Amino acid sequence: MNYLKEYWPLLVVAAWFGYKWWRARRVTAMLPRLLEQGATLVDVRTVAEFAHASAPGTFNIPLQELAARLDEIPRAKPVVLGCASGTRSGMASLLLKKNGYAQVYNIGVWRNFLRHGPGA
Repeated sequence: MNYLKEYWPLLVVAAWFGYKWWRARRVTAMLPRLLEQGATLVDVRTVAEFAHASAPGTFNIPLQELAARLDEIPRAKPVVLGCASGTRSGMASLLLKKNGYAQVYNIGVWRNFLRHGPGA
């Protein structure tokens, strides 16, 4: 029992990362169906990160610019978000949902787009 008292913060962090990993895998598996529905794939990394490497079929709207560029993202179709670690895309997901987007999915790491995305 002392083990839990001493290491509970580490266990919470491990559970959080486990949840992020599981959720990203779930969205990655859904990606073919979402693409059939006309999903928009948005990478919210910086312009430099996106220029260095990106997945085919994605377009870049850095997180810092997202609020000002919402009109570029269709509301009636699914939106799939990705970034370097899943953190910025998680924040982007909250922003889109707050602004009335109903179908928002966080794929986490942008490389997950490569598994089932356009051009895969």
